[in-house]
Amino acid sequence: MEDLSLHILDIAENSIDAGAGRIEITIVNSAGEDRFMLRVKDNGRGMDQETISRLRDPFFTTKTVRRFGLGIPLLAQFAEECDGGLSIESKQGEGTTITAEFRQGHIDRKPLGDVGSTMMVLVGGHPELDFLLDYSADGVSYTFDTAKLKGDLQDVPINLPDVLKLIREDINEALRGG
Repeated sequence: MEDLSLHILDIAENSIDAGAGRIEITIVNSAGEDRFMLRVKDNGRGMDQETISRLRDPFFTTKTVRRFGLGIPLLAQFAEECDGGLSIESKQGEGTTITAEFRQGHIDRKPLGDVGSTMMVLVGGHPELDFLLDYSADGVSYTFDTAKLKGDLQDVPINLPDVLKLIREDINEALRGG
């Protein structure tokens, strides 16, 4: 995967497959602390300890359409190569939290990428779910919450093309500032 936004998409799709109704994405980009953190938390089915222990194996997947799962193993490798790491917390019936940390200034840290398009794809494909994006970067913060947006839109569907375009543009503009 070329950038971290594609990892966000992969993990969020895993959350959706696990029955999540709400997915929270947190990004902390701190040049001052030389830290970059990406966290995806869901309220899906969760996993048992055996499944968690196998997630870093590229030849393990819970999907039936293919026999390998590269998303988590690649993210773990990227994080470790950038003086960071990956942690997975999960409790059956409560959900899963995946956190990747990187040294922000590491030369090999993948770029964040097009988070606006990632969120547009998630919201457009799953308008019934709630997504929360919290971003902070050295004093700048931004929050995007579909639950709030749906309330503001009232009877306008959140997955209308014009709404999705505005979501993408708003997120990307906000994240460019940090």
